[in-house]
Amino acid sequence: MSVPYLLQHLVNRAAERDPARPALVYGGQALSYAELDDAVARFANGVVAIGTGRGERVGIWLEKRFETVVAAFGTAAAGCVFVPLNPLLRPSQVGYILRDCNVRVLVTSPERLALLDEVLPECNDLRHIVVSGGDDALENRTRPVHAWESLLDAARQATHRVIDDDVLAILYTSGSTGRPKGVVLSHRNMVAGATSVASYLRNHADDTILAALPLSFDAGFSQLTTGFHAGARVVLLNYLVPKDVLNAVVAHRVTGLTAVPPLWIQLSQLSWPEQAAQHVRYIANTGGRMPEETLRALRKQLPSTQPFLMYGLTEAFRSTYLPPEEVDRRPDSIGKAIPNAEILVLRDDGTPCAVDEPGELVHRGALVGLGYWNDPAKTAERYKPLPGRESGLVMPEIAVFSGDTVRKDADGFLYFIGRRDEMIKTSGYRVSPTEIEEVLYATRKIGECAAFGVDHPVLGQAIAVVVTAADGHRVDIAELARHCRDRLPAYMIPSKIHVHEGSLPRNPNGKIDRKAIAADLATAAVGGAP
Repeated sequence: MSVPYLLQHLVNRAAERDPARPALVYGGQALSYAELDDAVARFANGVVAIGTGRGERVGIWLEKRFETVVAAFGTAAAGCVFVPLNPLLRPSQVGYILRDCNVRVLVTSPERLALLDEVLPECNDLRHIVVSGGDDALENRTRPVHAWESLLDAARQATHRVIDDDVLAILYTSGSTGRPKGVVLSHRNMVAGATSVASYLRNHADDTILAALPLSFDAGFSQLTTGFHAGARVVLLNYLVPKDVLNAVVAHRVTGLTAVPPLWIQLSQLSWPEQAAQHVRYIANTGGRMPEETLRALRKQLPSTQPFLMYGLTEAFRSTYLPPEEVDRRPDSIGKAIPNAEILVLRDDGTPCAVDEPGELVHRGALVGLGYWNDPAKTAERYKPLPGRESGLVMPEIAVFSGDTVRKDADGFLYFIGRRDEMIKTSGYRVSPTEIEEVLYATRKIGECAAFGVDHPVLGQAIAVVVTAADGHRVDIAELARHCRDRLPAYMIPSKIHVHEGSLPRNPNGKIDRKAIAADLATAAVGGAP
């Protein structure tokens, strides 16, 4: 088969190379590439058979399972657009997304469908519901319900023609207004991303990749695309506690694991069996900077495992990675541009920053998405013409302006400073929360922490920190405060350190939610809590 340029080609090509090789593992069962390829084609056929038009949206609200993957790749093969909804979302949040992107078909389970009784009447564009694990006897008051197997057994139909620039998916990510925003991605974006990431991770057919992150998260879905690109085996995991992840790594002899910093922090505090070090070929971090203390703890338990420190944003999927051989020299770096991408560091006027001068990370290349669904104003803020384009070119090149502040050293390596909407403005300084968090993690006396700014009449913002206790430790606030005073300049010392019982709040993608923590703290203060 020729080079893949549509998402479904990743499965087609792997099935042609080795049809019997396992593609997916879930709940003690395996699906070969031939079986997955067949199911994808049958789902595509069924979606068209019920009248779904070219480019119309198919929402998928399921936990990780075979049907979730088949529905996403089958929607792509049909020439439609898939919208993966995080299984942790509340019904009201699901309803908002269904309305926002005019979903025509919803794929879900009988149990989840029952939770949507109050929101579905407001979803005027929804025409069909496909239920996995149900039967044709299921009824809905307002629209047809199709059993999964019945849809897959529909009469043969011609699917819609698609090219690689066509819309493939809409991934909803947290928005600053409290409403999620839908990032629109093309076939080209996802296939180029899979090709790039699989190349530097050196994924191959003998890999076993653990899909622990939500498939609604770009880094989570990437475990499928990079795995299928290589013809590898992907294990689907819905975990309740971090120990479940470690157990799955050992049980399935996982060779590659990608996670976000909060999960890595928790995994670093567990005791990894010796056999894990024998088969885990690489670990990868995304979704924020991994604390150096966490990285050291993981490397101590996995001495022969290669760590890949990465940076990405849903609007362009993945931007940078730090090669494992550079980790000892620059453990706080996010690396350089991934293959087939260029990363610029620009001032507000669009000119390039000098060495070590902070500026905005700007991403250009094949992975740049198509904008935000239904939001031209927000799209214009992030997706902008690239400055300095050759004057003879009529069409502007659109790049993604991340809103994140980074710096580039003399060797071209990048260092994350902070997200502009999370930077703390105090005493005339701009302070990155991660700088403060790194100092606290270095004590080894806390589990998790989050730093953020709170309004202050004199300072502009005061620095507050919320911490949790590490296993076997009691939080000593006075000791933490002394540690900060010894290692931070005066303007960066937290004015308050609060202890939080249990894990810190997370957004649906598993990242620590600083905004939610700050809001909870403000509510507690208004209510008179200490």
